[in-house]
Amino acid sequence: MGASNDDVNLWVGLSLIPGLGDVSYRKLLHAFGGPKEIYAASYASLADTVDKNIADHIRRGVDRDVLSSLIAWLDDPANHVITLADVDYPQTLLQIPDPPPLLYVKGRRELLNRPSLAVVGSRNATPQGLTNAESFSRNLSDNGLCIVSGLASGIDAAAHRGGLGGMASSIAVVGTGLDIVYPSSNHILAHELAQHGVLISEFPLGTQGKAHNFPRRNRIICGLALGCLVVEAAIRSGSLITARLAAEQGREVFAIPGSIHSPVSKGCHALIKQGAKLVECANDIQDELKWISPQTFVPAKTAREPENDFQPLLDALGFDPAGIDRLTSRSGLTSDTVCAMLLQLELEGRIASLPGGLFQQIIQPR
Repeated sequence: MGASNDDVNLWVGLSLIPGLGDVSYRKLLHAFGGPKEIYAASYASLADTVDKNIADHIRRGVDRDVLSSLIAWLDDPANHVITLADVDYPQTLLQIPDPPPLLYVKGRRELLNRPSLAVVGSRNATPQGLTNAESFSRNLSDNGLCIVSGLASGIDAAAHRGGLGGMASSIAVVGTGLDIVYPSSNHILAHELAQHGVLISEFPLGTQGKAHNFPRRNRIICGLALGCLVVEAAIRSGSLITARLAAEQGREVFAIPGSIHSPVSKGCHALIKQGAKLVECANDIQDELKWISPQTFVPAKTAREPENDFQPLLDALGFDPAGIDRLTSRSGLTSDTVCAMLLQLELEGRIASLPGGLFQQIIQPR
């Protein structure tokens, strides 16, 4: 059950006061009990708790003009504001040191209290990384773990697609107001999440995608989840911030290894060296979490075995990128044959072409 519209207006009104951050907001709640009591408090008692300018703003009351866009937004039954006082506020977020006092929510709010796994990684992902993110997420979602990510390009978007394709669905934690889609290229995906999953933000409507918002939202991504899987990450990736926050929150951290030559594998390898669990399949994560699926998982499709005609070329390609000259030398095939096979394999989605005239085999995770 959620708060009444009047209560929501009070909660949001407080959050919009200039200079009032989450720490001061929680201090007020601790001192007075709730927004109604905070607004009813004397100036002197407020000024003993927070900055005098903030106390002055509170005594003036809620600015209805500032709240007008929120009131219109809440007319859509898919839109909600969930506060610390609501019974369906995500219980896992209450375990972190700095839970947001309120969340803007669009979509299926009941997903916020489902067992979840965070899946994050590089915006500049490789084709294999995208395949891994979507396949792992689909498998885990079918086994009852909701997939949490940040709606960024690359690994995040692939993870959401996998979560939406499974039974448990997906949660997107964004670094903007929920009336803005960032990046705009994920507009269709955001619409699908609003219909079949859920989008959440701690930022007020109208908040643009500023750089400092995204590290902040990462604590919510891992705070919602039982653990955090990093699929691909460069050594200075923001995904490593999420992994560090997950470890600090007492969550399990998982990482998929990759080629020693790939820049977007170096972050995962660093995490593994620091104690993250190396995973090769979704079952590795479930075993570590001691997670028992609430339903039997039935794969949507059995992976097609490589045709024998292509096997010499696939063997020559192996698991690291290679160019046509090297493949011709390794396989013993003519360059014309290699080019024709590469084209066919790429059309079938079994290899990907990379910059520099290189090709890489795409392996479907188990």
